[in-house]
Amino acid sequence: MKIIIVGYGKVGYSLAENLSAENNDITVIDNDAETLRRAADDLDVMYVKGNGVSASALMEAGVKNADIVIATTNSDELNMVCCMMAKKLGAQHTIARIRDPEYASELNQLMADLALDLVINPEQAVAAEIVRLLEFPPAIEIETFANGRVIMAEMKVTAEMAIAGKALRDIAQSGLPSVLIGAVLRGEEVVIPRGDFVIESGDIVYVVGRPSHVYDFSRKIGVHVQKIGNVMILGGGRVAYYLAKTLGEMEMKVKVIEQNRARCEVLTELLPRALIINGDGTDEKLLLSENVGDMAGFIAVTGHDEDNVISALLAKQFGVKKVIAKINRGAYFSVIKNMPIDNVVSPKAITSNHILRYIRGLKNAVGNPVKTLYRLVGGRVEAVEFSVDDLSPLIGRPLKDLPIADGILIAAIARGNEIIIPHGNDEMKQGDSVILITKDKPLTDLSEILQTESAVE
Repeated sequence: MKIIIVGYGKVGYSLAENLSAENNDITVIDNDAETLRRAADDLDVMYVKGNGVSASALMEAGVKNADIVIATTNSDELNMVCCMMAKKLGAQHTIARIRDPEYASELNQLMADLALDLVINPEQAVAAEIVRLLEFPPAIEIETFANGRVIMAEMKVTAEMAIAGKALRDIAQSGLPSVLIGAVLRGEEVVIPRGDFVIESGDIVYVVGRPSHVYDFSRKIGVHVQKIGNVMILGGGRVAYYLAKTLGEMEMKVKVIEQNRARCEVLTELLPRALIINGDGTDEKLLLSENVGDMAGFIAVTGHDEDNVISALLAKQFGVKKVIAKINRGAYFSVIKNMPIDNVVSPKAITSNHILRYIRGLKNAVGNPVKTLYRLVGGRVEAVEFSVDDLSPLIGRPLKDLPIADGILIAAIARGNEIIIPHGNDEMKQGDSVILITKDKPLTDLSEILQTESAVE
Protein backbone atom coordinates (compact mmCIF):
# COMPACT_ATOMS: atom_id res chain seq x y z
CA MET A 1 0.00 0.00 0.00
CA LYS A 2 1.10 3.58 -0.66
CA ILE A 3 0.73 5.49 2.61
CA ILE A 4 1.47 9.16 3.33
CA ILE A 5 2.10 10.19 6.94
CA VAL A 6 1.81 13.90 7.72
CA GLY A 7 3.66 14.85 10.91
CA TYR A 8 6.72 12.95 12.11
CA GLY A 9 6.39 13.14 15.88
CA LYS A 10 6.22 10.15 18.24
CA VAL A 11 3.08 8.70 16.66
CA GLY A 12 4.20 9.43 13.11
CA TYR A 13 7.55 7.73 13.71
CA SER A 14 5.92 4.68 15.31
CA LEU A 15 3.54 4.31 12.38
CA ALA A 16 6.29 4.74 9.80
CA GLU A 17 8.43 2.16 11.58
CA ASN A 18 5.67 -0.46 11.80
CA LEU A 19 4.13 0.13 8.38
CA SER A 20 7.45 0.15 6.51
CA ALA A 21 8.33 -3.15 8.22
CA GLU A 22 5.17 -4.61 6.63
CA ASN A 23 6.39 -3.71 3.11
CA ASN A 24 4.20 -0.64 2.62
CA ASP A 25 5.40 2.28 0.51
CA ILE A 26 5.75 5.12 3.06
CA THR A 27 6.20 8.85 2.42
CA VAL A 28 6.54 11.30 5.31
CA ILE A 29 5.62 15.01 5.10
CA ASP A 30 7.00 17.38 7.74
CA ASN A 31 8.16 20.98 7.93
CA ASP A 32 11.30 20.24 9.94
CA ALA A 33 14.36 19.38 7.83
CA GLU A 34 16.24 17.75 10.74
CA THR A 35 13.26 15.55 11.55
CA LEU A 36 13.07 14.40 7.94
CA ARG A 37 16.80 13.70 7.85
CA ARG A 38 16.37 11.35 10.82
CA ALA A 39 13.43 9.72 9.04
CA ALA A 40 15.59 8.98 6.01
CA ASP A 41 18.47 7.70 8.16
CA ASP A 42 16.41 5.50 10.50
CA LEU A 43 13.78 4.01 8.19
CA ASP A 44 13.21 2.97 4.61
CA VAL A 45 10.85 5.85 3.79
CA MET A 46 10.59 8.70 1.32
CA TYR A 47 10.20 12.22 2.65
CA VAL A 48 8.86 15.58 1.53
CA LYS A 49 9.60 18.87 3.31
CA GLY A 50 6.49 20.97 3.44
CA ASN A 51 3.14 21.74 5.03
CA GLY A 52 0.63 18.87 5.12
CA VAL A 53 -2.23 21.13 4.04
CA SER A 54 -0.29 22.34 1.03
CA ALA A 55 -1.55 20.86 -2.23
CA SER A 56 1.94 21.05 -3.71
CA ALA A 57 3.47 19.08 -0.81
CA LEU A 58 0.73 16.44 -1.02
CA MET A 59 1.13 16.19 -4.79
CA GLU A 60 4.90 15.81 -4.45
CA ALA A 61 4.28 12.99 -1.97
CA GLY A 62 2.08 11.22 -4.53
CA VAL A 63 -1.34 11.82 -3.03
CA LYS A 64 -3.10 11.02 -6.32
CA ASN A 65 -2.03 7.40 -6.00
CA ALA A 66 -2.14 7.17 -2.21
CA ASP A 67 -4.17 4.41 -0.61
CA ILE A 68 -4.11 6.14 2.80
CA VAL A 69 -3.14 9.56 4.15
CA ILE A 70 -2.61 9.71 7.93
CA ALA A 71 -2.46 13.15 9.58
CA THR A 72 -0.76 13.00 13.01
CA THR A 73 0.45 16.57 13.61
CA ASN A 74 -0.11 18.32 16.96
CA SER A 75 -2.91 20.43 15.48
CA ASP A 76 -6.40 18.90 15.20
CA GLU A 77 -7.46 21.56 12.72
CA LEU A 78 -4.41 21.01 10.52
CA ASN A 79 -5.05 17.25 10.55
CA MET A 80 -8.66 17.74 9.50
CA VAL A 81 -7.84 20.17 6.69
CA CYS A 82 -4.97 17.95 5.52
CA CYS A 83 -7.30 14.93 5.23
CA MET A 84 -9.97 16.96 3.44
CA MET A 85 -7.38 18.25 0.95
CA ALA A 86 -5.92 14.76 0.45
CA LYS A 87 -9.34 13.30 -0.35
CA LYS A 88 -10.01 16.02 -2.92
CA LEU A 89 -6.63 15.36 -4.54
CA GLY A 90 -7.29 11.64 -4.95
CA ALA A 91 -6.37 9.77 -1.75
CA GLN A 92 -8.54 6.70 -1.23
CA HIS A 93 -8.69 6.78 2.58
CA THR A 94 -7.83 9.34 5.28
CA ILE A 95 -7.11 9.03 9.00
CA ALA A 96 -6.89 12.00 11.38
CA ARG A 97 -5.64 12.31 14.94
CA ILE A 98 -8.14 14.56 16.75
CA ARG A 99 -7.52 15.18 20.45
CA ASP A 100 -9.57 18.14 21.65
CA PRO A 101 -12.44 17.07 23.96
CA GLU A 102 -14.62 19.75 22.36
CA TYR A 103 -14.63 17.68 19.16
CA ALA A 104 -15.35 14.39 20.96
CA SER A 105 -19.13 14.76 20.85
CA GLU A 106 -19.07 15.81 17.19
CA LEU A 107 -16.80 13.13 15.70
CA ASN A 108 -19.50 11.39 13.67
CA GLN A 109 -20.54 14.68 12.09
CA LEU A 110 -16.91 15.66 11.47
CA MET A 111 -16.20 12.34 9.80
CA ALA A 112 -19.19 12.78 7.50
CA ASP A 113 -18.47 16.44 6.67
CA LEU A 114 -14.75 15.92 6.05
CA ALA A 115 -15.02 12.44 4.48
CA LEU A 116 -12.71 11.03 7.15
CA ASP A 117 -12.46 7.23 7.23
CA LEU A 118 -11.02 6.97 10.74
CA VAL A 119 -10.53 9.32 13.66
CA ILE A 120 -8.27 8.43 16.58
CA ASN A 121 -8.19 10.29 19.88
CA PRO A 122 -5.06 9.02 21.72
CA GLU A 123 -5.98 10.49 25.10
CA GLN A 124 -9.48 9.04 25.03
CA ALA A 125 -8.07 5.66 23.98
CA VAL A 126 -5.53 5.74 26.83
CA ALA A 127 -8.27 6.58 29.32
CA ALA A 128 -10.34 3.63 28.07
CA GLU A 129 -7.32 1.35 28.48
CA ILE A 130 -6.80 2.52 32.07
CA VAL A 131 -10.47 1.93 32.88
CA ARG A 132 -10.13 -1.68 31.69
CA LEU A 133 -7.08 -2.14 33.93
CA LEU A 134 -8.93 -0.74 36.93
CA GLU A 135 -11.84 -3.10 36.32
CA PHE A 136 -9.48 -6.08 36.69
CA PRO A 137 -6.63 -4.91 38.97
CA PRO A 138 -4.43 -8.07 38.84
CA ALA A 139 -3.78 -7.64 35.11
CA ILE A 140 -0.68 -5.97 33.75
CA GLU A 141 -2.65 -5.32 30.59
CA ILE A 142 -6.12 -6.21 29.28
CA GLU A 143 -7.23 -6.36 25.65
CA THR A 144 -10.79 -6.96 24.43
CA PHE A 145 -12.14 -8.90 21.45
CA ALA A 146 -15.54 -9.78 19.96
CA ASN A 147 -17.11 -6.57 21.28
CA GLY A 148 -15.97 -7.30 24.82
CA ARG A 149 -17.14 -10.93 24.93
CA VAL A 150 -13.51 -12.16 25.00
CA ILE A 151 -10.60 -10.63 26.91
CA MET A 152 -6.90 -11.31 27.11
CA ALA A 153 -5.34 -10.57 30.48
CA GLU A 154 -1.58 -10.27 30.96
CA MET A 155 -0.52 -11.46 34.43
CA LYS A 156 2.69 -12.27 36.28
CA VAL A 157 2.94 -15.74 37.84
CA THR A 158 4.12 -15.97 41.44
CA ALA A 159 5.26 -19.07 43.33
CA GLU A 160 2.04 -19.05 45.38
CA MET A 161 -0.23 -19.42 42.34
CA ALA A 162 -1.75 -22.84 41.71
CA ILE A 163 -0.50 -22.93 38.11
CA ALA A 164 3.20 -22.46 38.99
CA GLY A 165 5.17 -25.63 38.18
CA LYS A 166 2.33 -27.22 36.20
CA ALA A 167 2.08 -28.13 32.52
CA LEU A 168 -0.68 -26.47 30.49
CA ARG A 169 -2.22 -29.87 29.79
CA ASP A 170 -2.59 -30.52 33.52
CA ILE A 171 -3.97 -27.02 34.15
CA ALA A 172 -6.65 -27.57 31.49
CA GLN A 173 -7.71 -30.83 33.14
CA SER A 174 -7.76 -29.49 36.71
CA GLY A 175 -11.38 -28.29 36.69
CA LEU A 176 -10.53 -24.59 36.46
CA PRO A 177 -12.74 -22.29 34.33
CA SER A 178 -12.28 -22.69 30.57
CA VAL A 179 -9.51 -20.30 29.49
CA LEU A 180 -6.41 -20.56 27.31
CA ILE A 181 -2.87 -19.42 28.08
CA GLY A 182 -1.98 -18.14 24.63
CA ALA A 183 1.54 -16.80 25.11
CA VAL A 184 4.25 -16.75 27.76
CA LEU A 185 7.06 -14.26 28.26
CA ARG A 186 9.95 -15.82 30.18
CA GLY A 187 12.77 -13.36 30.62
CA GLU A 188 13.37 -12.09 27.10
CA GLU A 189 12.00 -15.23 25.41
CA VAL A 190 8.48 -15.32 23.97
CA VAL A 191 6.78 -18.73 23.72
CA ILE A 192 3.55 -19.78 22.03
CA PRO A 193 3.09 -22.76 24.36
CA ARG A 194 1.90 -26.31 23.74
CA GLY A 195 0.28 -28.70 26.20
CA ASP A 196 3.54 -29.96 27.70
CA PHE A 197 4.84 -26.43 28.46
CA VAL A 198 5.40 -25.94 32.21
CA ILE A 199 4.52 -22.56 33.75
CA GLU A 200 7.16 -21.18 36.12
CA SER A 201 7.16 -18.49 38.78
CA GLY A 202 8.16 -15.17 37.21
CA ASP A 203 6.53 -15.95 33.83
CA ILE A 204 4.26 -13.35 32.23
CA VAL A 205 1.21 -15.21 30.90
CA TYR A 206 -1.50 -14.05 28.50
CA VAL A 207 -4.84 -15.61 29.52
CA VAL A 208 -7.69 -15.61 26.96
CA GLY A 209 -11.35 -16.34 27.59
CA ARG A 210 -14.78 -15.02 28.48
CA PRO A 211 -14.34 -12.16 31.02
CA SER A 212 -16.15 -14.00 33.82
CA HIS A 213 -14.04 -17.12 33.18
CA VAL A 214 -10.77 -15.16 33.25
CA TYR A 215 -11.81 -13.51 36.53
CA ASP A 216 -12.84 -16.85 38.10
CA PHE A 217 -9.68 -18.55 36.82
CA SER A 218 -7.55 -15.82 38.37
CA ARG A 219 -9.33 -16.04 41.71
CA LYS A 220 -9.10 -19.84 41.86
CA ILE A 221 -5.36 -19.94 41.14
CA GLY A 222 -4.71 -17.56 44.02
CA VAL A 223 -4.84 -14.08 42.44
CA HIS A 224 -6.48 -11.55 44.76
CA VAL A 225 -9.10 -9.58 42.82
CA GLN A 226 -9.98 -6.44 44.77
CA LYS A 227 -12.62 -4.04 43.51
CA ILE A 228 -11.34 -0.47 43.23
CA GLY A 229 -13.60 2.18 44.72
CA ASN A 230 -11.38 5.27 44.99
CA VAL A 231 -8.65 6.61 42.71
CA MET A 232 -6.12 9.44 42.73
CA ILE A 233 -5.12 10.87 39.35
CA LEU A 234 -1.93 12.90 38.95
CA GLY A 235 -2.17 15.39 36.08
CA GLY A 236 -5.09 17.39 34.77
CA GLY A 237 -4.68 17.06 31.01
CA ARG A 238 -6.91 15.41 28.46
CA VAL A 239 -6.26 11.84 29.63
CA ALA A 240 -7.13 12.85 33.18
CA TYR A 241 -10.32 14.56 32.00
CA TYR A 242 -11.59 11.54 30.03
CA LEU A 243 -10.54 9.15 32.80
CA ALA A 244 -12.08 11.10 35.69
CA LYS A 245 -15.30 11.60 33.75
CA THR A 246 -15.66 7.85 33.04
CA LEU A 247 -14.71 6.78 36.57
CA GLY A 248 -17.15 9.29 38.04
CA GLU A 249 -19.92 7.81 35.90
CA MET A 250 -18.91 4.41 37.32
CA GLU A 251 -19.44 5.90 40.80
CA MET A 252 -15.79 5.69 41.81
CA LYS A 253 -14.47 8.42 44.11
CA VAL A 254 -11.88 10.44 42.16
CA LYS A 255 -9.22 12.94 43.27
CA VAL A 256 -7.29 14.86 40.61
CA ILE A 257 -4.00 16.64 41.48
CA GLU A 258 -2.98 19.32 38.98
CA GLN A 259 -0.18 21.88 39.34
CA ASN A 260 -1.69 24.60 37.13
CA ARG A 261 -4.28 26.62 39.05
CA ALA A 262 -6.12 27.84 35.94
CA ARG A 263 -6.47 24.27 34.70
CA CYS A 264 -7.82 23.26 38.13
CA GLU A 265 -10.56 25.85 37.78
CA VAL A 266 -11.49 24.48 34.36
CA LEU A 267 -11.56 20.89 35.64
CA THR A 268 -13.73 21.90 38.59
CA GLU A 269 -16.37 23.04 36.09
CA LEU A 270 -15.96 20.03 33.79
CA LEU A 271 -15.81 17.34 36.49
CA PRO A 272 -18.37 18.10 39.21
CA ARG A 273 -18.10 14.54 40.63
CA ALA A 274 -14.32 14.74 41.16
CA LEU A 275 -12.29 16.53 43.84
CA ILE A 276 -9.73 18.78 42.14
CA ILE A 277 -6.58 19.66 44.11
CA ASN A 278 -4.01 22.28 43.08
CA GLY A 279 -0.50 21.02 43.89
CA ASP A 280 2.63 19.11 42.93
CA GLY A 281 1.89 15.38 42.83
CA THR A 282 5.58 14.46 43.14
CA ASP A 283 5.69 16.11 46.59
CA GLU A 284 5.61 13.43 49.31
CA LYS A 285 4.02 15.78 51.84
CA LEU A 286 1.15 16.63 49.50
CA LEU A 287 0.47 12.98 48.69
CA LEU A 288 0.46 12.07 52.38
CA SER A 289 -1.78 15.00 53.27
CA GLU A 290 -4.26 13.79 50.65
CA ASN A 291 -4.19 10.27 52.13
CA VAL A 292 -2.65 8.57 49.12
CA GLY A 293 -2.14 5.42 51.18
CA ASP A 294 -5.93 5.03 51.50
CA MET A 295 -6.39 4.98 47.74
CA ALA A 296 -7.08 1.71 45.92
CA GLY A 297 -5.70 3.14 42.67
CA PHE A 298 -3.14 5.78 41.64
CA ILE A 299 -2.77 6.87 38.00
CA ALA A 300 0.01 9.23 36.88
CA VAL A 301 -0.84 10.84 33.53
CA THR A 302 1.07 14.13 33.44
CA GLY A 303 2.92 15.17 30.30
CA HIS A 304 6.29 14.31 31.90
CA ASP A 305 7.41 10.68 32.02
CA GLU A 306 9.83 11.33 34.87
CA ASP A 307 7.12 12.85 37.08
CA ASN A 308 4.82 9.94 36.31
CA VAL A 309 7.46 7.38 37.28
CA ILE A 310 8.51 9.18 40.48
CA SER A 311 4.96 9.75 41.71
CA ALA A 312 3.95 6.17 40.83
CA LEU A 313 6.89 4.81 42.85
CA LEU A 314 5.95 7.05 45.78
CA ALA A 315 2.33 5.84 45.64
CA LYS A 316 3.49 2.22 45.62
CA GLN A 317 5.79 2.95 48.57
CA PHE A 318 2.82 4.39 50.49
CA GLY A 319 0.80 1.20 49.96
CA VAL A 320 -1.43 1.84 46.94
CA LYS A 321 -2.40 -1.56 45.48
CA LYS A 322 -2.90 -0.56 41.83
CA VAL A 323 -0.46 1.96 40.33
CA ILE A 324 -0.50 2.95 36.64
CA ALA A 325 1.85 5.35 34.83
CA LYS A 326 1.58 6.90 31.37
CA ILE A 327 4.90 6.77 29.52
CA ASN A 328 5.63 8.27 26.10
CA ARG A 329 9.28 7.31 25.61
CA GLY A 330 9.70 3.73 24.50
CA ALA A 331 13.28 3.68 25.78
CA TYR A 332 11.96 3.81 29.34
CA PHE A 333 9.95 0.59 29.10
CA SER A 334 12.86 -1.81 29.63
CA VAL A 335 13.83 0.07 32.80
CA ILE A 336 10.31 0.47 34.19
CA LYS A 337 9.39 -3.20 33.81
CA ASN A 338 11.79 -3.94 36.69
CA MET A 339 10.16 -1.33 38.93
CA PRO A 340 7.20 -1.96 41.27
CA ILE A 341 4.75 -0.17 38.97
CA ASP A 342 1.75 -2.34 38.10
CA ASN A 343 0.93 -1.00 34.64
CA VAL A 344 2.42 1.28 32.01
CA VAL A 345 0.31 2.74 29.20
CA SER A 346 1.67 4.34 26.04
CA PRO A 347 -0.45 6.74 23.94
CA LYS A 348 1.90 6.16 21.02
CA ALA A 349 1.49 2.39 21.11
CA ILE A 350 -2.29 2.53 21.58
CA THR A 351 -2.71 4.98 18.69
CA SER A 352 -0.48 2.88 16.42
CA ASN A 353 -2.47 -0.27 17.25
CA HIS A 354 -5.75 1.39 16.27
CA ILE A 355 -4.38 2.62 12.95
CA LEU A 356 -2.53 -0.61 12.13
CA ARG A 357 -5.72 -2.60 12.73
CA TYR A 358 -7.62 -0.38 10.28
CA ILE A 359 -4.91 -0.67 7.62
CA ARG A 360 -4.65 -4.45 7.98
CA GLY A 361 -8.41 -4.59 7.49
CA LEU A 362 -8.19 -2.50 4.31
CA LYS A 363 -5.51 -4.77 2.86
CA ASN A 364 -7.96 -7.64 2.65
CA ALA A 365 -11.38 -6.06 2.97
CA VAL A 366 -12.88 -8.58 0.56
CA GLY A 367 -11.51 -11.59 2.43
CA ASN A 368 -11.42 -12.17 6.17
CA PRO A 369 -10.94 -8.63 7.50
CA VAL A 370 -9.03 -7.77 10.66
CA LYS A 371 -11.49 -6.65 13.35
CA THR A 372 -9.09 -6.19 16.26
CA LEU A 373 -5.30 -6.00 16.51
CA TYR A 374 -3.03 -5.68 19.53
CA ARG A 375 0.77 -5.67 19.50
CA LEU A 376 2.37 -7.16 22.61
CA VAL A 377 5.89 -7.61 24.00
CA GLY A 378 7.29 -4.71 22.00
CA GLY A 379 5.57 -5.85 18.80
CA ARG A 380 7.03 -9.39 18.91
CA VAL A 381 3.58 -10.89 19.52
CA GLU A 382 0.25 -9.94 18.00
CA ALA A 383 -3.28 -10.84 19.03
CA VAL A 384 -5.54 -10.54 15.99
CA GLU A 385 -9.27 -11.01 15.53
CA PHE A 386 -10.62 -11.98 12.08
CA SER A 387 -14.15 -12.38 10.73
CA VAL A 388 -14.64 -15.69 8.91
CA ASP A 389 -15.87 -15.04 5.38
CA ASP A 390 -18.19 -17.53 3.65
CA LEU A 391 -15.48 -18.21 1.04
CA SER A 392 -12.79 -19.12 3.56
CA PRO A 393 -11.15 -22.50 2.82
CA LEU A 394 -10.92 -23.07 6.58
CA ILE A 395 -14.67 -23.44 7.12
CA GLY A 396 -15.93 -26.85 8.20
CA ARG A 397 -12.52 -28.43 8.72
CA PRO A 398 -11.59 -29.76 12.19
CA LEU A 399 -8.76 -27.67 13.61
CA LYS A 400 -6.67 -30.80 14.18
CA ASP A 401 -6.65 -31.33 10.38
CA LEU A 402 -5.39 -27.83 9.57
CA PRO A 403 -1.62 -27.51 8.91
CA ILE A 404 -1.25 -24.43 11.10
CA ALA A 405 2.10 -22.67 10.80
CA ASP A 406 4.53 -22.56 13.70
CA GLY A 407 4.19 -19.57 16.00
CA ILE A 408 0.42 -19.27 15.53
CA LEU A 409 -2.24 -20.28 18.05
CA ILE A 410 -6.03 -20.21 17.65
CA ALA A 411 -6.96 -18.80 21.05
CA ALA A 412 -10.75 -18.47 20.87
CA ILE A 413 -13.75 -18.56 18.54
CA ALA A 414 -16.73 -16.25 19.14
CA ARG A 415 -19.97 -17.59 17.59
CA GLY A 416 -22.96 -15.47 18.49
CA ASN A 417 -23.14 -15.50 22.29
CA GLU A 418 -21.02 -18.65 22.48
CA ILE A 419 -17.31 -18.39 23.26
CA ILE A 420 -15.29 -21.48 22.31
CA ILE A 421 -11.85 -22.25 23.69
CA PRO A 422 -10.99 -24.51 20.76
CA HIS A 423 -9.91 -28.13 20.73
CA GLY A 424 -8.92 -30.37 17.85
CA ASN A 425 -12.47 -31.32 16.81
CA ASP A 426 -13.81 -27.75 16.75
CA GLU A 427 -14.42 -26.06 13.37
CA MET A 428 -14.72 -22.52 12.06
CA LYS A 429 -18.07 -21.43 10.63
CA GLN A 430 -19.17 -18.50 8.50
CA GLY A 431 -19.61 -15.36 10.61
CA ASP A 432 -17.35 -16.53 13.42
CA SER A 433 -14.84 -14.19 15.01
CA VAL A 434 -11.52 -16.00 15.41
CA ILE A 435 -8.86 -14.71 17.81
CA LEU A 436 -5.28 -15.67 16.97
CA ILE A 437 -2.01 -15.16 18.79
CA THR A 438 1.04 -14.98 16.53
CA LYS A 439 4.77 -14.64 17.12
CA ASP A 440 6.92 -12.73 14.60
CA LYS A 441 4.30 -13.20 11.88
CA PRO A 442 2.01 -10.25 11.01
CA LEU A 443 -1.25 -11.52 9.47
CA THR A 444 -3.50 -9.70 7.02
CA ASP A 445 -5.80 -12.64 6.22
CA LEU A 446 -7.03 -15.67 8.14
CA SER A 447 -5.80 -18.07 5.46
CA GLU A 448 -2.20 -17.05 6.28
CA ILE A 449 -2.32 -19.24 9.41
CA LEU A 450 -1.69 -22.30 7.20
CA GLN A 451 1.80 -23.56 6.46
CA THR A 452 3.05 -22.99 2.95
CA GLU A 453 3.57 -26.06 0.78
CA SER A 454 7.35 -25.77 1.14
CA ALA A 455 7.00 -25.67 4.94
CA VAL A 456 4.78 -28.75 4.90
CA GLU A 457 7.28 -30.63 2.75
